[in-house]
Amino acid sequence: MEGAQRFILSFGDRMLDLSARTHVMGILNVTPDSFSDGGEYFEPDRAIARGLELARQGADIIDVGAESTRPGAEPISAEQELERLLPVIRGLASQVTVPISVDTYKAAVAEAALQAGAHMINDISGLRFDPAMATVVAKYQAPVVVMHIKGQPKNMQQDPHYDDLIGEISEYLSESIAIALAAGIGRDRIIIDPGIGFGKRLMDNYEILRRLREFSRLGCPILVGPSRKSFIGKVLNVPPDQRLEGTIAAVVIAIQNGAHIVRVHDVLPVIRACRIADLLVGKTAV
Repeated sequence: MEGAQRFILSFGDRMLDLSARTHVMGILNVTPDSFSDGGEYFEPDRAIARGLELARQGADIIDVGAESTRPGAEPISAEQELERLLPVIRGLASQVTVPISVDTYKAAVAEAALQAGAHMINDISGLRFDPAMATVVAKYQAPVVVMHIKGQPKNMQQDPHYDDLIGEISEYLSESIAIALAAGIGRDRIIIDPGIGFGKRLMDNYEILRRLREFSRLGCPILVGPSRKSFIGKVLNVPPDQRLEGTIAAVVIAIQNGAHIVRVHDVLPVIRACRIADLLVGKTAV
C-alpha cells in the first residue's frame, strides 16, 4: 500500500510485518462462560489441542484468555485465572512457534504468563485496570494491545453513551499509548484496539468499522475483534455459532479501512477472506 506506514511487530527473533498483509489472531478461551464457546476448551488438554489446531490453520498469533469479559461477566481472582491459564501456555509454548498472546488486565497474571512462555499481552482496559501492567510489559519487552472500554465488563453495556464516539475512543487510546511510553514500552510494541462490543451501542460498532482509518493518526497498528459478537447477531438474529458470514463481512470492511490484525474464532475461513481483501486493498504479501 503506497504511502502507508509500515509496522513490524517483533517477538525476539520472530517478526511479523503487519503492513505486508492482514494478520489473524486466533481466539482460545479457556473459560467456562465466554459468550461464544465458553466451556468448550475449559479442560487444559482440549485447550492445547485447540491451540495446535489454530496454529495448523495458519493463525499468526494465538490469544489465550482465562477470564470471560463478555457483557455482565463478574471478575475472577488472579489465582483462578492462572490456574486455568498456565497449563495451556506451557503446553502450547512447548509445541508451537506461533506467538502466544494472553488476554488479561492483571499485571500478576501477565508476568506469570510471560515467564511461562507467552510473548504478548492483550489488555482490554488499555493499561488502566491494573497500574502495574505497563511496568510488567516493559520489563519483558513484550508487545501489548491496548483496547478501549467504557466501564468494566460487568457494567459496560448498561446504557453506554458518547457525544463523540471516535473522538472519545481516540483520546482514551492516546492516553493508553502515553501510559505505555512512560513505562518504557517502545511505540513499535504498541497495538491499538477500538474495542468493538466493549461499552458500545449497536450502531457504534458499525460506525467504528466505517471510520476505522481515523485511528491511524495515533501511529500504531490497529487490531479489530468483531468475531461472533452481538452487533452481528442482533442484525442477523442468529446465535454466536451462526455468525461466521457476518464476522467475515466485518473483517473485510475492517481491512478495507485500515486494520492490521483481526481477532477471530474461525481462523481458516477468515484467513481465506483476508487473502482476497488484502489483494483488493493493495497489500503485497499474500
